[in-house]
Amino acid sequence: QVQLVESGGGLVQAGGSLRLSCAASGSIFSGNVMSWYRQAPGKQRELVAGITSGGYTNYADSAKGRFTISRDKGKNTVYLRVNSLKPEDTAVYYCAVTQGGATYWGQGTQVTVSS
Repeated sequence: QVQLVESGGGLVQAGGSLRLSCAASGSIFSGNVMSWYRQAPGKQRELVAGITSGGYTNYADSAKGRFTISRDKGKNTVYLRVNSLKPEDTAVYYCAVTQGGATYWGQGTQVTVSS
């Protein structure tokens, strides 16, 4: 089993920045992919960015330029840095780990951007 705990969300003014963290514990395999998703009110959950254990990253088109994903392999932790926050970034942000054909989810952390 894998446990994921996100942190770093909160209320931020538009134009501000924040960094989300997600710590993974349990049976973590090498060769996994760690990702961030978000779900805004009334919308489907969507991929924001992902990063492989080798450091390869991919971003949703909407995330390119303002979002940066990174990971600390030694700590099994993934981060999401968001700059120039917009009200439309308001969502619950979820961390996910995909390994061995399964995806594990964190409980989510709320990010609210005020205009």
